[in-house]
Amino acid sequence: MDEFSAVELYAMLKLRVDVFVVEQHCPYPELDGNDIDCLHLRLMDGDELLACARLWRPTPEQYPRIGRVAVSPNHRGKRLGEALMREAISELEKRHPGEPIEISAQSHLQAFYGSLGFAVISDEYLEDDIPHVDMLRKG
Repeated sequence: MDEFSAVELYAMLKLRVDVFVVEQHCPYPELDGNDIDCLHLRLMDGDELLACARLWRPTPEQYPRIGRVAVSPNHRGKRLGEALMREAISELEKRHPGEPIEISAQSHLQAFYGSLGFAVISDEYLEDDIPHVDMLRKG
């Protein structure tokens, strides 16, 4: 399916705002104009959204990227983030074989992303007042 229903779009944006803006106390423009150009993955249980991520196509300036990875607070500890990331990696590898994959990771999640094959490629920096590092998974 190429388009979200209004209800599906609302659920995805609500989850991202609940996690990134409310839970992390980080006011920033969640609706950044990039969602239209990205592929979105959702992990569902019936009609309930458990987790989501957005996938960026490669550009001349950057490799394919995974971003906005969010897991519902009610469903953490069930390895859903790992399942979602493995699916995101698989999808990007299928669509862009041999290409490295980039992420901008919150610094405290380096070990998690490292377990999925990502390596730190930058110094730590602040993004929306949260420490981040850039990471790359070789293709």
